[in-house]
Amino acid sequence: MSWRSSFRCSKFRHVFGKPATKEYSYDGVPITRSVHDNHYCSANPCFIAVVTECAGGGSFLVLPIHHTGRVDPQHPRVCGHSGRVLDVKWNPFDDHCIASCSEDCTVKVWDIPLCGVQQNLTKARKTLIGHSRRVGLIEWHPTAENLLLSSAYDYKVLLWDVSQVDAVIRYPVRVVLTPVHHRYPSETLLLSVSFNSDGSRLAVSSKDRRVRVLDPRTGKILQASKSHRASKVLYIGGLKMLLSTGSSPWNHRQIVLWDPDDLSEPLYEEDLDGSAGVLFPFYDPDTHMLYLAGKGDGNIRYYELSAEKPYISFLTEYRSLLPQKGFGVMPKRGLDVSACEVFRFYRLIAVKDLVEPLSMIVPRKESGIFQEDLYPMTAGNQAAMTAQEFTSSSPLSSSSSSSSATTSSSSSSSSSSKSSDSPSGI
Repeated sequence: MSWRSSFRCSKFRHVFGKPATKEYSYDGVPITRSVHDNHYCSANPCFIAVVTECAGGGSFLVLPIHHTGRVDPQHPRVCGHSGRVLDVKWNPFDDHCIASCSEDCTVKVWDIPLCGVQQNLTKARKTLIGHSRRVGLIEWHPTAENLLLSSAYDYKVLLWDVSQVDAVIRYPVRVVLTPVHHRYPSETLLLSVSFNSDGSRLAVSSKDRRVRVLDPRTGKILQASKSHRASKVLYIGGLKMLLSTGSSPWNHRQIVLWDPDDLSEPLYEEDLDGSAGVLFPFYDPDTHMLYLAGKGDGNIRYYELSAEKPYISFLTEYRSLLPQKGFGVMPKRGLDVSACEVFRFYRLIAVKDLVEPLSMIVPRKESGIFQEDLYPMTAGNQAAMTAQEFTSSSPLSSSSSSSSATTSSSSSSSSSSKSSDSPSGI
């Protein structure tokens, strides 16, 4: 039997995208006009946060997840930054804690009240001051509590422990990358970051358009690619692979699969089209489905990945006439399992001031009951270790402990609702 027949009988071959009606979308949201290639949106089972446009300073909107329909133009915002907000990320272990980064060179950590934002929120719980230029990327560690990574245009990549008692934190627990002797190599200006499933490795794509794998504790570069002009990078959990999106030498948008232990040659590469928008990759380790959504596109392609050749198989795509500027993704524990929903996007449609939920549904004859094959054990919302345990432990011991703790929750049960290490540089 050929490999192609195994994909034709996939249970995900009929997955379809179901956009929410306007009544169940978020209408009247003044989405940011920033040109950075970020998501601008983050969601969890309680709230959705969207970076907004404002006059002076920077702000973002936090709405209860069920607060759909027309949004009041005067709705209170989180507006403590003095510069434009560039991205927001919810803490994976606290649904009421969110981090934001800004052009004002700071990262802030906010506590959102249980009832939501009832008045303008201007005072952050933590302010992280370690960068001298705008901060373009932030990412929470996937298994260690209160550990936040930031990357800025000062060519520094820093790791912060936000559980420290001071309201203003000036010293990160790790300096992952930094300029050396006033040299500013392009490999330290990051375009995207991705932790592996246990957080022991960090994949990055840089201004020089190469993919690298680092040890986040030391900043040591373990692997570096030589071909493919990469824009975004993503660890493929469970399959021991790395995916990057970017462009080919002929300026075609391209996806490439790598072995993270050997970036000398790609495992697989495919040219998609000649569009110019950046491709954002999203991966669901429970279904092994990959979603590719282009900035400025109206379509979202989805694929099924495998550990065996040819590694990737195209399933189908969702098409819309409305272009998307950014995306939020609902964690698996917030999906509607009774509707066989396996993934949910929040598409930012700037031309309509609209945030549109888009559910990926697996059609089943018997709806309304729990489908065990669609919802295996998945990552929960309990951290495997503290930030101090991660930074002080060896890579081997951290990997073994965190990998067992992050698979402690199933989506079926959750759906009912001052010191810094020596800087390392390149």
